[in-house]
Amino acid sequence: MLYALSFTWNNPKGIDLGFITLHYYSLLWVAAFGLGWFIMKSIFVREGETIEKLDKLFMYTLIATMIGARMGHVIFYQSELFQQDFFSVFLPFSFNPKFEFTGFRGLASHGAAIGVVLAMVWYSRKVIHRPFLWVLDRVAIPVTSGGILIRIANFVNSEILGDETSKNIPTAVRFLRDDDFMSEGEVLKITGQTDVNKAYEMLATQPQFSHILEQIPFRHPAQLYEAFGYIFVFAIVYLMYWKTDARKKHGLIFGVFLTLLWAVRFAVEFVKQSQGGIEGENPLLSTGQWLSIPFILAGFYLVFTAKNRTETL
Repeated sequence: MLYALSFTWNNPKGIDLGFITLHYYSLLWVAAFGLGWFIMKSIFVREGETIEKLDKLFMYTLIATMIGARMGHVIFYQSELFQQDFFSVFLPFSFNPKFEFTGFRGLASHGAAIGVVLAMVWYSRKVIHRPFLWVLDRVAIPVTSGGILIRIANFVNSEILGDETSKNIPTAVRFLRDDDFMSEGEVLKITGQTDVNKAYEMLATQPQFSHILEQIPFRHPAQLYEAFGYIFVFAIVYLMYWKTDARKKHGLIFGVFLTLLWAVRFAVEFVKQSQGGIEGENPLLSTGQWLSIPFILAGFYLVFTAKNRTETL
């Protein structure tokens, strides 16, 4: 359904196989880590490192990303969970007000970044025996490619939405499955359906529901803005490693990665719906922007001091 160049997004959350639903969000996470493994494999072959060490890197990165992302979300954005529903912090279940499987509804990229950096400290010392920044320079490349896919997954899942905007903006998107506007239960009740996907399809196509459809706001697709920005970040760090001698200056590639990736995040936050956290009611900056600043400053430091850590071959 088109409005000028904008459109309505109503995508089912997964592929129903009958006995199980393959969620697009989960599939894109798997694709992100799979692509990361293949990118790092070519790097490890070039550096003369073994696949066994690569497999350990994969496991450390996977675990650190998930734990860091979850803990980062709870600490930075939803700290009340520690008191209100403590076990839901660590398990994909809600226990209050009732027990139900929810999955991990909150994951924060800032927490994931911290988790991966800490894991790489251990990996560099105990597994690969290379300098810490040597490892981060190379890990930054697949992490950026993964970031592209994760933000696309957020779009597919209709989460981390942008601010409301005019439907005449070329990039405006109306998210039919916008939980902030109407819950799945309300959609089922209004349409008289028991199948969620059929209910949303009726809401999108049946004339009797057009008045409801018109009330759903158009928004900036902040997830896609961020993914688009990350494409350029990936191209830059990828070319720096493969086409220049930047890999010999420990911290240079990682510094560029930190500066550019979190600058993209900082910029996109201006059109992103507030996710709460430490920003308060009338914030100068969003929580995501405040958390991005230390990463950007660390990136600048690494870039300007990289010449002091040049390998002598």
